[in-house]
This record gives sequence, C-alpha cells and structure tokens, in this order.
Amino acid sequence: MGSLDTNPTAFSAFAAGEAFQPLDADDVRSYLHKAVDFISDYYKSVESMPVLPNVKPGYLQDELRASPPTYSAPFDVTMKELRSSVVPGMTHWASPNFFAFFPSTNSAAAIAGDLIASAMNTVGFTWQAAPAATEMEVLALDWLAQMLNLPTSFMNRTGEGRGTGGGVILGTTSEAMLVTLVAARDAALRRSGSDGVSGLHRLAVYAADQTHSTFFKACRLAGFDPANIRSIPTGAETDYGLDPAKLLEVMQADADAGLVPTYVCATVGTTSSNAVDPVGAVADVAARFNAWVHVDAAYAGSACICPEFRHHLDGVERVDSISMSPHKWLMTCLDCTCLYVRDTHRLTGSLETNPEYLKNHASDSGEVTDLKDMQVGVGRRFRGLKLWMVMRTYGVAKLQEHIRSDVAMAKMFEDLVRGDDRFEVVVPRNFALVCFRIKAGAGAAAVTEEDADEANRELMERLNKTGKAYIAHTVVGDRFVLRFAVGSSLQEERHVRSAWELIKKTTTEMMMN
Repeated sequence: MGSLDTNPTAFSAFAAGEAFQPLDADDVRSYLHKAVDFISDYYKSVESMPVLPNVKPGYLQDELRASPPTYSAPFDVTMKELRSSVVPGMTHWASPNFFAFFPSTNSAAAIAGDLIASAMNTVGFTWQAAPAATEMEVLALDWLAQMLNLPTSFMNRTGEGRGTGGGVILGTTSEAMLVTLVAARDAALRRSGSDGVSGLHRLAVYAADQTHSTFFKACRLAGFDPANIRSIPTGAETDYGLDPAKLLEVMQADADAGLVPTYVCATVGTTSSNAVDPVGAVADVAARFNAWVHVDAAYAGSACICPEFRHHLDGVERVDSISMSPHKWLMTCLDCTCLYVRDTHRLTGSLETNPEYLKNHASDSGEVTDLKDMQVGVGRRFRGLKLWMVMRTYGVAKLQEHIRSDVAMAKMFEDLVRGDDRFEVVVPRNFALVCFRIKAGAGAAAVTEEDADEANRELMERLNKTGKAYIAHTVVGDRFVLRFAVGSSLQEERHVRSAWELIKKTTTEMMMN
C-alpha cells in the first residue's frame, strides 16, 4: 500500500491529466455492483462469523494507518481493506445469533431505498427544496399511522384534507423526545405567564425509572433543572410499568409546591424489561395539570400493527405525541424514527426558522409543512423513501407475519427457560424480549441472590466469548438479569434453539466447576 501513496505515476488517469470525475457513470455502476456483491456475500456468511469481534481499541488505525493517502487507489484496494480490516472488527448486528439488544432490522427493500436516497442526495429542508421527498415522507407516515390505527388527529392528510396533526421522520427517539420537550417547555412557560425563560426553573417533567436514559439526557439539553426531573420508582406489582397513582401523587405535590408539571413520558416496551406504561391512565393524570404527554414506543410500537398488540396504545388519542422506530423492528434500516404530534403548530412554533434565503411561495401559502421546522437541524435526508419501499414492497400482511414470527420464537425460548428449574423468567414477556436468570438456590454456584448475580454475569461473559451468541444484561428489582431479544432479520427457530442449548451447556459446566 505504501508504494501506492508514493508513486502517483502508477495511476495512468492522473498521469495523463484526466479530470477527476467522482460520479463517472461507469465507476458508479462498477463500484455499486461490487458493493452489492459484498452485501449479498455478507448476509450469506454472517451467521458463521463471531458475533462479537476479538479486537482492541485502536486496532483499525494500526491496520489502515493514521494519515490519509495522498494519491488515489483502485476501488478494489478499498474493498479489500474493508474485508480484511473492517469486517473482522464488527459486532454483527445482522447475525442471527445476535440477541443482546433490540434488533436493528433490515430488508432488501430498505437497503435499496436507502441506496437510491443516498444517490439522489436531496436535502429536503423545505417542500420546495424537495417536493417528492417531502410528499413521500408525509405519505409514508400516514400509511404507518393507518397500520397502527392511530387517530386521524395524528395524520398529515385525512379524508377531509390537511389536518392539524402530522409527523416527521427523525434519526432517533432521542431527537423525538428533545423536540417535544422543547415544545412542551415553551407551552408551559406561556401558560404560567413566564417572562421569557425566567420561569424555566419551575418546570417539572416525569417518567418511570424504567424509561430510557435518553429521556433524562434530553431533559437536560432542553434546559430543565435536573432537580425537577422526576424518576418515579416502579416495581413487580405493576410489572415495572408506571403506576398512575404514584404519578398523580408526585405531580400534585409539585403543583402544591409551586412547580409547573410540564411533560410526562410514557413508554410502551421499556428497554430493560419491555414494561408497558398504561397510556390512557397516564394521559388522564397529566390532563389534570395540562401537561404534555409523549409516548415512547420506539421498539414495541412496531408490534402494534398487529391487532393483538394494539391495546398497548389504548388511550393514545389523548396524548400529545408518539414516536416509534421502524429501524428497530419494522425491517427499515437506520435511521428512521417516526414522530407524530396532534398539533404540528405547537412543534413548529418552537422550532421554526425562516431565513430570507429559504422563503418561497409554497411555504408562504400555508399548504405545506416544511419539515425543517419539526426537527433540531435544517438539512435532512430522504428517509421517507426506504420506509415507503418497505411498506409498498412487503405489504401489511408480511410485516405482521414478521412480528408474529419473532414473538412466537421468543415465547418458545420463554417456555424453554421455564422448563429448566435452574432458571427463572423475571418479568412477564410482552413482546419478543425474555428477561431471565439463573435463580438463587439453583446450585452451589448460586446459593444466595448475590451468588446468583455473579453466576449470571459469568454465564453472560462465557456465552459472549464463544462468538456463537451475544446477549446483554440489565438490573431489574436489584437483580442482575439476562436479556434475550429475538428479532434479527435473519433469525430462525434453529438459532434460538441453538442459543438455548449453548446456555444450558455453559450453565452445566459452570455448576460442575
């Protein structure tokens, strides 16, 4: 490789003085064909690769050198280095032996959509800047809203024309929380008669202690006083979901103390245990204080396209916003988080920018929503294309089949765990995540709860070192718990059974030693 950097005459094109053409049509076709071949081969072979890599921090800089090359190299050299250095350092989320976190699902249609969107490379900050990209996002969001049976108040377009609600595709749930927190903050400041942001120190926000940590981070970014961020304890009596009675108690105490209850985050499918907060009951409590209610359904929202899971969203017509991420469980590659709000004006009122160079007739007409005004930044990718291509290509029935298959495999795993008296299922399985552990008293290695915690930690570490499976952990009720998340796009029943056999075998070896 060194000779390539130091010998520019090795490249005839540059030696001949030919102009640099990064989008040469022949190169585009050649490079993309090679990239597609790589992707196809990767999916065929990823099952045989260790799920977790055996590399150390800084390894890639050592292999690919720390400074950029001065001169060009054939694309084949780039692809060779990708195969030899990058792939061995990957944690393979696409592996059917990946069970650690909520899946990042994918599909041929999504990959194709993302590729085409990247090639078009539109920057759709306003409708005029990218009419089709904006219209596609609106259409895809409204299709998904119908699949989720959301009220029409959350849709961009209804049978009667343009509604007051609507949606936007963001990168992650963190962004959805942040922008809705900002909108709720501004509304609460106006409602409380604050002079500018002088009353910010009085605003309070609420969530269960099982809520994703990104919520508490977003609260700080939105300027809320950390002393007024309420993390409400949960327990086994509510299956670790938010207790509306406790929420009411905390919100009332704050109101009595002169604070302004501003925002409540309810979760459908928490990260640690897949707990479900009662959306309708939470909305009823928040309504007493005129507080904004946001529903984080990042993972489990996808399951709600199936009628048998839709009840988890009951009461959603009384919340202010809801977000879910098709990049987790609906076959659409990162990044794709869909945020719906009942009143887009409350969001755009806090996030709108209107510089002279972006003014145009379409925006001034009021007939369109410029999606830049529903997000933190201005520039944005053509995310709607891949989501539309997934729904258009596979249809509702196939996507429901995918969800149900994953849930069935998770139930099978749960039954296997319950059938081995050395283990226990710690919380009820709501979707496709099983939280389990070696239980105390299961053997000499796990006599007490503390022993069991250490045994489960050791089991996880041993399993992950094999490269044959990857699982993660959490802490629920002060106990170290193993998380087994089914849902990788390539997963089949045989992979789940193989992982269980490895878990049993490793546990037996631990107890014998």
